[in-house]
Amino acid sequence: MRDVAVIGVGMTKWGELWEKSLRTIFTETALLALDDAGVDTIDSMVVGCMSSGLFVGQEHLGSLLSDYLGKNPAPAARVESACSSGGLALRQGFIEVASGLSDVVLVGGVEKMTDVTGCEATYALGTAADQEYEGYHGLTFPALYAMMAVAHMHKYGTTREQLAQVAVKNHLNGSKNPLAQFPFKVSMEAVLSSVLVADPLRILDCSPITDGAAALVLCSLETARKRKKPFVRIVGSGQASDTIALSSRKDFCWIESTQIAAQKALSMAGRKVEDIQLFEVHDCFTIAEIMITEALGLVKKGRGGKAVEDGLTAIGGKFPVNPSGGLKAKGHPVGATGVAQAIEVVKQLRGEAGERQVKGAKRGLTQNMGGTGGSSVVHIFEAD
Repeated sequence: MRDVAVIGVGMTKWGELWEKSLRTIFTETALLALDDAGVDTIDSMVVGCMSSGLFVGQEHLGSLLSDYLGKNPAPAARVESACSSGGLALRQGFIEVASGLSDVVLVGGVEKMTDVTGCEATYALGTAADQEYEGYHGLTFPALYAMMAVAHMHKYGTTREQLAQVAVKNHLNGSKNPLAQFPFKVSMEAVLSSVLVADPLRILDCSPITDGAAALVLCSLETARKRKKPFVRIVGSGQASDTIALSSRKDFCWIESTQIAAQKALSMAGRKVEDIQLFEVHDCFTIAEIMITEALGLVKKGRGGKAVEDGLTAIGGKFPVNPSGGLKAKGHPVGATGVAQAIEVVKQLRGEAGERQVKGAKRGLTQNMGGTGGSSVVHIFEAD
């Protein structure tokens, strides 16, 4: 298996992009990544997108986006794994280069979510849950994560204030990210008094509906070194699945797919979690970040809330989590999130993160998941 490098990244500002289509959003970011990489020709393209059919009525994205980008007849495909579609696209691109099937692969992620009503967006996102046993009974993702939060609070003593501190931390980080959808700070008081969505979760505990795209260019390590430009290596990749229905889990408080995916990625990289200097994780809700830090092994079970309270996950802490602002502040165009996480890590390892730069960062980890953890993808990156 060949070593794989990231040689180019591209991302534009996320938000409610009324004036742009899905194909335009993707093409802009793909061109930025190709320009950053200094390449024009690709061997193939993989795009993560969760639900373009429901959001904008468009399927067959491989053909559409390759055509609009001007890359035909290069093979192009869309992959889907709910909110971890971007992470899966990265993994598939990684496998393609590592296997020797392709030398240069464009990996992208895209979602256009604001062209539908709130109810329609809720339905589209709900397809990542079990439709017969959860959706049929009215369970939305805020409701599912609220149940996870209540269980965690009951079992481990996690507090409502600790949930709020995740939002405060990530908005502080996001205020330093010019590409974030919500680049502003929030206070504890604002989080705790915001509109109740599903007890105990409030609106400022939830990631937003977002339009956006992100793109990476991958190539073999040999090709990367010939360029004489900075690059970052992907040294570990792991993926795992769990039950789609939360009710079928052994423990509402544990995301087993993330634990297993992380173990696989760390094993491939030959590293321990203590060797990693920054983490971009899937904080679709504040309780998700708390549970993910536990599943990754940053802290023991039940200590995720205390970790954010004590500043362990702040940019200057022992384990900086979501220096980009995370899904909470940066935004969450579901198909693009996993790719954007990788872009943040690459920028950090290249020393290009500006005010949110993690000092001395040499290794980073991304964790992207679908649903309530029915699927998880983890990647580990190292500066060359």
